[in-house]
Amino acid sequence: MEILSRPEYIHEIRRHLGKQTIIVLTGQRRVGKSYVLLDLKRLLSSDSQNNVIFIDKEKKEWKEIKNDSDLNDYIDARIDSTRTNFILIDEVQEIKDFEDSLRNYRTENGVEIVVTGSNAETLSGDLSTKLGGRHHEIYVQSLCYLDFLRFHSLTDSDESLRKFIDVGGLPGLKLYDLADIDELRTYCEDVLNTALMKDIILRHKVRNVPFLYNLVKFLADNTGKLISATSISKYMRGRKESVSTDLALRYIKYLSDAYIVHKVERFEIRGKKLLESNDKYYFEDVGIRNTQTLVGRDKDIEKVIENIIYQQLVHDGYKVQVGQLQAGEIDFVCTKGTSRVYAQASYLIAGEETREREFGALKKIKDNYPKYVISLTPMVTRTDDEGIIHLSLREFLVNGF
Repeated sequence: MEILSRPEYIHEIRRHLGKQTIIVLTGQRRVGKSYVLLDLKRLLSSDSQNNVIFIDKEKKEWKEIKNDSDLNDYIDARIDSTRTNFILIDEVQEIKDFEDSLRNYRTENGVEIVVTGSNAETLSGDLSTKLGGRHHEIYVQSLCYLDFLRFHSLTDSDESLRKFIDVGGLPGLKLYDLADIDELRTYCEDVLNTALMKDIILRHKVRNVPFLYNLVKFLADNTGKLISATSISKYMRGRKESVSTDLALRYIKYLSDAYIVHKVERFEIRGKKLLESNDKYYFEDVGIRNTQTLVGRDKDIEKVIENIIYQQLVHDGYKVQVGQLQAGEIDFVCTKGTSRVYAQASYLIAGEETREREFGALKKIKDNYPKYVISLTPMVTRTDDEGIIHLSLREFLVNGF
């Protein structure tokens, strides 16, 4: 089995070893957490001073490990006091009361723990409570554009970008022909269905399964739009189904906890405060998102572009919020430490009306932080319009700001 390395995650893991901290790789199913763990296993196993204890709860070889007692027995039978022990567990949330076991091993000398999981509520909530916060989360994303090129042996080009926009960045797509759209679509749908079934329907005993699937489609059709529980309930009434706002909010949280979608809060730029109502949602992977819409790609490409920009900003280490002005909206307020960047996403800047809409909102911001418009406009080069930089999507994905 070929393992394509994602060195940024290996580096982040290594940075937190030796601190009596449980390292948790989080993220949606099939974004590559297991392969990061296997790559780590390969690297650690090359040193004879390391003893690697590996468990993959999605494989039948380890199906008998069902609870913390089983886990303790398995580890105790393999631990080696003469070497550094690395306990690596894939999909740890499948082991009942795993936290009790990990808490015991975390403080032992010569023991390092790295686990993966696909449910934010289980991993963050339970670990923080039972371990006193002594864990470090590393969020693993689907492939960014540069990793997509590397995984598929492509060069940076308009054609490669178009393919990325169409099929997204699930690493498993490497097993398929990128020209076979039907196969790629089926794979993305299978990944979504597995995540919905294992991480939401079975875990939370969801009763209204049709609404859950309709909610995913609603969020896909409204990617990058401000959404409220009321707007979801109204959408469902149009489909002759009554859904309470409480149920809508609860199911959206389930989707967020499974990393299928990500909530982005609104930030009032002038008052510098968070607003409590109406958030935006972006998908973890645009390939999955694209399978849930009925319209052609050209009719909703601006939503896809905005989703891709959001994911790249997160990949680059920014905390992302939606900017609210007194009259208007900024797609992305991006914060990293004490620095801030504003960015607008656009499909094409083809006329003065579009230019005024995208650039005009940024011109209303009176501070001196950098401001950008990112678009798919052909042949665009980095230009400066009254301090606002216009970038092509390709340049942004390759070089950043």
